[in-house]
Amino acid sequence: MDPSMADLNSPHSMGTTIIGVTYDGGVILGADSRTSTGMYVANRASDKITQLTDNVYLCRSGSAADSQVVADYVRYHLHQHTISLGQPATVKVAANIVRQISYNNKNMLQTGMIVGGWDKYEGGKIYGVPLGGTIIEQPFAIGGSGSSYLYGFFDQAWKEGMTKDEAEKLVVKAVSLAIARDGASGGVVRTVIINSEGVTRNFYPGDSLPLWHEELEPQNSLLDILSSSSSEPMVT
Repeated sequence: MDPSMADLNSPHSMGTTIIGVTYDGGVILGADSRTSTGMYVANRASDKITQLTDNVYLCRSGSAADSQVVADYVRYHLHQHTISLGQPATVKVAANIVRQISYNNKNMLQTGMIVGGWDKYEGGKIYGVPLGGTIIEQPFAIGGSGSSYLYGFFDQAWKEGMTKDEAEKLVVKAVSLAIARDGASGGVVRTVIINSEGVTRNFYPGDSLPLWHEELEPQNSLLDILSSSSSEPMVT
């Protein structure tokens, strides 16, 4: 095989940044939108926040195929659960089904997920389900390749009792920080707000995100970058 084609034939992977944050009244989920195939960007505007029920959503990272099939199975089981009980499943039930499928297939799946939602019994809840099928209830959860850049930031920036606006600003800022540092994260930022009033989806295009240290301004063309650079020869 031509070595230059190896990346094109690699599995689609969402080397990603996914985030779930609780606030006073609900939860906010956020993610970037870059799906890669080796070193190539296969999809620059993918949606990594998948609906499981009306009140529960799933953030997906790792293998795109693995996380999509897990989401499909969980959605099916939750639909049957709702028909049997005559009421929507709780966030904890949804998270435990994700955990069970991940754990039972841990030798074959390469995906880490965050389950977030709101129900009338416990309010807003966030559960992390990393590789291997562990389940961890947390006030906030971060995952994907970009998460390694964010642990210290969240230790400093997250606080109890945030308002909805404060929590969403935190999520958007965190994803933009990861995009700046992590080559496998990029594109746009999507957020999903879940509370007692329902679900709100928001979209933040890449050129509206804050720029961090040494990041270039958005350009329409490579020619814009070349024309703005100095024409003086480099001195060594």
